[in-house]
Amino acid sequence: MAISLNEFDYLRELVLTHSAIAIESGKEYLAESRLAQLAYVEGQTSVNALLTNMRGKPFGTLHRKVLDAMTNNETWFFRDLHPFEMIKRKVLPELIVSRGTLRRLNIWSAASSSGQEAYSLAMMIEDEFPELRSWTVRILGTDISSAILNRARGGRYTQMEVNRGLPAPLLTRHFRREGLEWVIKDSIRSRVSFEAINLSNPWQAMATMDIIMLRNVLIYFEVPMKKQILARARNVLHPDGYLFLGSAESMMGLDDGFERVEYGKASCYRLRR
Repeated sequence: MAISLNEFDYLRELVLTHSAIAIESGKEYLAESRLAQLAYVEGQTSVNALLTNMRGKPFGTLHRKVLDAMTNNETWFFRDLHPFEMIKRKVLPELIVSRGTLRRLNIWSAASSSGQEAYSLAMMIEDEFPELRSWTVRILGTDISSAILNRARGGRYTQMEVNRGLPAPLLTRHFRREGLEWVIKDSIRSRVSFEAINLSNPWQAMATMDIIMLRNVLIYFEVPMKKQILARARNVLHPDGYLFLGSAESMMGLDDGFERVEYGKASCYRLRR
């Protein structure tokens, strides 16, 4: 049974209320693809039946499972590549000089999903910046979904996932094979921590960040929430830190407190001085 308009509207409101993510009308197919397995596990005959069953019940475990399924977004290792080149060739060399006395770096992968972005940064730092091994380098990955964070902490990936963006030398150097999965080695996994953060809610006790990766996430929010998130990012970004957005995202009309910095085929933002 296809999802009815009423049940789809209920789902859209549920996701918007609890995550501030706006699902466009006409995307019933997205709900079908993401909730079909959950409906089966919950013993429901269809996604429509699953949503009908949730109506009128207090927010609970099932609602959280639906939110997890609807807010999980795909990612892959070294996604788009050019931002990582900019970090390697410009951003980190500059920060190593400016933080030479403190010898500490904080890097945040917001909306980190299953962890590929955060682990990509950890592998790059390990391979390209041996001088940072004696520094305190904290890489934080956050997401709204507790289920996807558990996946990220485990550092286990399918063959298809490691085939997306991960160079073969890095696979053999930083992963070990366990059955049908590839598991990231402890030397890299120990560099990254994962925490649950809902970007649409106030951020509690956030450390000052030298690099913020806020990529491919603003596109899911409506304009007022985009502005709120960028304002919060301004408050936690170090005065000479760097903020990265997705390749299809920009600050235009959202926040004039940042200025664009370009390097090669990549760009990012710094606080306007």
